Amino acid sequence: MAADPAETMVPGMPPPGPGATIGIAIPIPDPFGTRLQRMRESLGDPHARAIPTHITLVPPTRLARHALAAVVAHLRDVAAAERRFWIRLRGTGTFRPVSPVVFVALAEGIGGCERVQARVMSGPLAGEPPFPYHPHVTIAHNLPDDAMDRAFKELAGFRADFEAWGFALYENDPDGVWRRRRDFVFGADGR
Repeated sequence: MAADPAETMVPGMPPPGPGATIGIAIPIPDPFGTRLQRMRESLGDPHARAIPTHITLVPPTRLARHALAAVVAHLRDVAAAERRFWIRLRGTGTFRPVSPVVFVALAEGIGGCERVQARVMSGPLAGEPPFPYHPHVTIAHNLPDDAMDRAFKELAGFRADFEAWGFALYENDPDGVWRRRRDFVFGADGR
């Protein structure tokens, strides 16, 4: 892959021209992921069905299609060297007024996410993310204030505990839907 930094794209937008828009994330398992996705839908988020519930490791990033093989090899190496860790989600937080986001917060697993994210964002994915890394699960983004307030209040008591087994490579298809393309299991070769 060329040394040029990756171009950051807006989630949910079809990729322009040849190439792929990818994201790397820890999927939120069911029943928790489905519950949070339904909450997003109930808030009127037009992208709720297009974005699986996740903890971002690499934000939407534009790649030349030929660079994907090097990225997959890199992700396989990172996952093989990592270990499982617990994630405990507790309550809500927000990035407002800096960014119009309400999220479910991590009470445990922040260090594990930060460690994995730093390793993933090296090699062919090296670059500066648009914001400092803060692991979280987005539940409302760019919605009217009343919907953001509702998300913050209704999920204030949310709790979920699960083991992070690895991470996934997602691709934003031309229809705007983010689809899980490949899983990378911690402590395995990811094949």
